Amino acid sequence: MIHKLVKVVILQLALSIVTSVWISPNIVIGATTPTPEAAKCTQDAQPQAQSSFEPAVPVGKVANPSSTAVHPKVVFQINQAADASTILRFVTNYLIAEPTAEVAVVGYAGGVDFMLKGANDTTGKPYAEQLQALAVKGVHFKVCNNTLNSRSLTADAVVPQAAVVPGAVNEIIRLQTKEGYAYFRH
Repeated sequence: MIHKLVKVVILQLALSIVTSVWISPNIVIGATTPTPEAAKCTQDAQPQAQSSFEPAVPVGKVANPSSTAVHPKVVFQINQAADASTILRFVTNYLIAEPTAEVAVVGYAGGVDFMLKGANDTTGKPYAEQLQALAVKGVHFKVCNNTLNSRSLTADAVVPQAAVVPGAVNEIIRLQTKEGYAYFRH
């Protein structure tokens, strides 16, 4: 009995909404009321009919409120030394697509190795050069102090392009919850 009553109430509510939208001449979705200034037209100007279903975004464009309102923010997490070249490539490619993005790379465990002084990639090229090139573009590199402590290392072991944070997990969560960063993990 109660289910039947709920269905009747919902049906009546829906019917009244549909009826008011379709029957009322005053309700037009997407229509605007002309201002007095807009009403002052030249004598030969004819008002144009405006579709109430025009797309909010021009055809061929994708609406993305978060990237159009402000520049995007992304935190890249790394915890394995073997992923360093891949993450640096991802960050580089991302900045090509989103040059105004705020990017942070947060490393812990083996993911701090490429941010230590003297670290080289598989071709023997120093990671510090790649970090410097990305730092110039505004990328922030962050090393987990808990990882450094577990290895009996201090902040002196870290390249100048990277900052030491108390804990990588805390920093990733802080960036997401307090600063609105999106999260990327390879």
